[in-house]
Amino acid sequence: MAHASDGRSLEFKLPDLGEGLTEAEIVRWMVEVGDVVAVDQPVVEVETAKAMVEVPCPYGGVVTARFGAEGTELPVGAPLLTVAVGESAADRPARDSGTGGAAAGSTPVEETKAGETKSGETKAGETKAGGSGNVLVGYGTSEAPARRRRVRPAQSASAAAPSGWANGRARDADAADGPVPVISPLVRRLARQNDLDLRELTGSGPDGLILRADVEYALRATAAQGARTAGPAPEPQAVAAQAPAAPAGRTSGGLRTPLKGVRGAVADKLSRSRREIPDATCWVDADATELMRARTAMNAAAGPRISLLALLARICTAALARFPELNSTVDTEAREVVQLDRVHLGFAAQTDRGLVVPVVRDAHARDAEGLTAQFARLTEAARAGRLTPGELTGGTFTLNNYGVFGVDGSTPIINHPEAAMLGVGRIVPKPWVHEGELAVRQVVQLSLTFDHRVCDGGTAGGFLRYVADCVEQPAVLLRTL
Repeated sequence: MAHASDGRSLEFKLPDLGEGLTEAEIVRWMVEVGDVVAVDQPVVEVETAKAMVEVPCPYGGVVTARFGAEGTELPVGAPLLTVAVGESAADRPARDSGTGGAAAGSTPVEETKAGETKSGETKAGETKAGGSGNVLVGYGTSEAPARRRRVRPAQSASAAAPSGWANGRARDADAADGPVPVISPLVRRLARQNDLDLRELTGSGPDGLILRADVEYALRATAAQGARTAGPAPEPQAVAAQAPAAPAGRTSGGLRTPLKGVRGAVADKLSRSRREIPDATCWVDADATELMRARTAMNAAAGPRISLLALLARICTAALARFPELNSTVDTEAREVVQLDRVHLGFAAQTDRGLVVPVVRDAHARDAEGLTAQFARLTEAARAGRLTPGELTGGTFTLNNYGVFGVDGSTPIINHPEAAMLGVGRIVPKPWVHEGELAVRQVVQLSLTFDHRVCDGGTAGGFLRYVADCVEQPAVLLRTL
């Protein structure tokens, strides 16, 4: 995560944030060059595919450099900042504005082989990871010999870049056999998995840096062209020429928004669910009048208020105890259905950053009050972007209350790798035959989308009917408490 470069200066790298996360986007720097930081003081806020997190620095001293501007994506292990430690660091001025000091927002500049360290600086805005001038060639990959090319103060960005990068082609006499400049190893892997030659692309980043959007655009263009029955296939250069001038922003075709961070992770997961899970959906209308009355009676008594979602969650855990096949996952490599002995209940929460699914651990062991408290805590954390990776993963069954959006029904997409999801529509007054007479009752539509590999329609229907019976007659639930 860090190493000493000269005995007094320590380099802090983007740490492993857990749960398989391989990159993060810098959202906000919390320190500037010249600031004095304490051990474990948060120095930068980053957004991963799971959540927004503050990253603390394990060293105390003076910040001498920052790597990457806000909005830059960095892979795990990339340098974040350097800190001068020891007595000499404490004696340094907080903001050295002289010619030998680094300006706020500056980054060191160097040209070294991977693993070597040399000092040097440049002005703010001249260099940044994925920004103007500071191009990291092959960083974080196993391809050799990977070299970091960074602008020295006496050079311009164009002077430091290899010839040919200005027109987006990473080929010249020195770099013809070397790595192509890409924003992260994930981009290189994406191209490799799809047999895409990076040398045929025109990078839309600074100095021809190839971004993820460039690779994805080229893949889409190639797929679209291959689907046509008429006309010759375009040359690779023609596909590259279609790359957008910028990965995001308004173009002649409309507004482009990169799928990254939380939204990107959700998109990937939903796509994978549709590809891998043969799902089916069944639904039923239920009279929720008695459930609503029971909740009103609970909240009239002393103690914390009980949420409707908590009551539905308690019904779900009771139903899963009777139909454990739906609390499963499929091990595709072993071709086995793995039935799980604990219910970690996910619930869909809409936030400004997109849809997230926080997870209530051991929901089967919690009562209605405990579930209400957990839903409130996790919902607040989700809207603030403070959910940890552990609170967003590991779910075994998901409850989706889409009724809050004013809709009656839906066919939800299963939260991969789970086996089922219960959807709950809005509860509204409707005509209903009650005890042989037509009456106005509080009616809700319940839908269950399930993985047909783990059970058949009889099991899924039995689960949904039990849930509906508990909604219509909450006393049914007492039999399993």
